[in-house]
Amino acid sequence: MKLIFPVRAGRPLTRANAATRRVDTMMTWRAPSFQLEPSRQDTVIHGAVTGPRRPRGFRSRISWAGLVASVGLLACDSPAEPLHDDLATEVRMLAATRGFEPLPNPRPVRNDLVTLGRALVFDKLLSGNRNIACMTCHLPETATGDARTLSVGEGGTGLGSQRSHPEGIFIPRNSPAVFNLPGATRLFWDGRVEEMSDGSIRTPAKDQLTPEMDAVFEFGAVSAQGMFPVTSRHEMRGQPGDNGLADLDDDDFRGIWGFLMERLGDIPEYVGLFERSYPGTLFDNMSFAHASNAMAGFYNVEFVFNNTPWDRFLRGDNDALSDSALAGARDFMTIGCANCHKKSNFAGDFHNAALPQFGPGKTGGREDFGRESVTNLPGHRRRFMARPLRNVELTAPYGHLGQFATLETFVAHYNDAASQLEEYDIAAHVPDRLLWPTLLNNVEEILANQDPVLFTLRFDEETHANLVAFLRALTDPSARDLSHTIPERVPSGLPIDRMNE
Repeated sequence: MKLIFPVRAGRPLTRANAATRRVDTMMTWRAPSFQLEPSRQDTVIHGAVTGPRRPRGFRSRISWAGLVASVGLLACDSPAEPLHDDLATEVRMLAATRGFEPLPNPRPVRNDLVTLGRALVFDKLLSGNRNIACMTCHLPETATGDARTLSVGEGGTGLGSQRSHPEGIFIPRNSPAVFNLPGATRLFWDGRVEEMSDGSIRTPAKDQLTPEMDAVFEFGAVSAQGMFPVTSRHEMRGQPGDNGLADLDDDDFRGIWGFLMERLGDIPEYVGLFERSYPGTLFDNMSFAHASNAMAGFYNVEFVFNNTPWDRFLRGDNDALSDSALAGARDFMTIGCANCHKKSNFAGDFHNAALPQFGPGKTGGREDFGRESVTNLPGHRRRFMARPLRNVELTAPYGHLGQFATLETFVAHYNDAASQLEEYDIAAHVPDRLLWPTLLNNVEEILANQDPVLFTLRFDEETHANLVAFLRALTDPSARDLSHTIPERVPSGLPIDRMNE
């Protein structure tokens, strides 16, 4: 008789996906990056471990008795291999239970509004020194991010991963992609632009964003997103003395927005675009809310993707996903991933994912308290938004600081996240050497507020590979080339940032 035990998370034993191991006189399986002792009241279930997080520095051995008792399976014959369709049925049932549905087509947006939004997001006229556009940090050629760990804003040169600043200045957080924004109610890593339950929109501008401006917004919180990068000195506005926009006070949001509308109004082509986009309203009666709303209209048409293998699978095509991606989908929904990424676009709430802190920070002393800076609730410290995962394969690096360069290493972080944080080597994950000395030694502080869902999350190498396969199945092929979204020119006549020039 041979002893057979699984090392996969939460699944039936099969030849195809249980990764069984046979042993005769010695144990050949080694748990990945964690070990147990029989005296702990933890349980090994198909390769996943449940129970309290081990103390740091804890190491011991798995005994034969503990392993056999926890697995509880003795068999003489290999179990039967399930059909692909059986696994597909299980995944489809799990998706229905979780409320995961294929993304619908976006609602139509009038062409004139999209044309205006396209011009605005690519036009450097909206920056203080006319040297950076919104899309400089959201390049179509790099999947609407910038392929950098931390972005380089106003005053920088170059594009994408090659962009740098002569004084080594970085934006405190990674530039997130702008895919599949329709219906998003919270924007930015800390959710500082947020649509409330009553439909109102909370922003850093508070009452300076007037009810009249709010009434302009056609796309909820997404319409308000463009109001704020233009107010940031390091992102777009510049430093006092650089230009008239930068000379305005940081908290003078209406002054900043009014200044930009004056610039736009000096260009007849923009006046015509605005008035065609908002029929019946004269440009002189418009505010920067009309500009930001147009940007949202552009995003909601050009960067919405719903023809991923996952979408096709949910619509009934069992062959849209490989066996590995199906297994990864099942793992995603059963081992804890979907507790955070719980919407159909795989966005979620705010979590402390035990990620390291480096860079200039946003809170002082190179720290970044994330959501707490918005809510002023200590329990929200170091919580950041669970970002949407569609097209995630294309949007490296990952994390609110771009802490991981590849999808594989980012997924691996969640296998005993506390230990991964303790062992984080910034030089192995971050190519920009200027950031290496900024890594904070604050592991204890981060783990003090770590999300509890991560305490017991463990998985093996096969589960890791399947999770990555599933995440790759969230890529829409048409998102791989977005060059068609770049205009030939903008009304200001300023140059457009393009990666191939």
